[in-house]
Amino acid sequence: MFAAALISVITYLINIIVVLVIIQFVLSLLITFNVVNMHNQFVDALWRAINALLEPMLRPIRRFMPDTGQIDFSPLVLIIGLNVLVMLLEPLRYA
Repeated sequence: MFAAALISVITYLINIIVVLVIIQFVLSLLITFNVVNMHNQFVDALWRAINALLEPMLRPIRRFMPDTGQIDFSPLVLIIGLNVLVMLLEPLRYA
């Protein structure tokens, strides 16, 4: 019973991280195309907070990924890895 609750909490945390990666992607597009401005204090604070949370997870992935130029595939690899982790944990919840 405790293990099922723990796995549920881990799954929720993983889902939150995936949402943060998607928010980071959308915000980076908005910044790149000058839809939002980094001189706005809220945008700057949000960007720094999301990067501070995700960078420790993305940095090791970037070290092993080949250089693809301007396109960074590490967020995609992180999302896929987290989804694989959820798929591995789900059967343990009901065991």
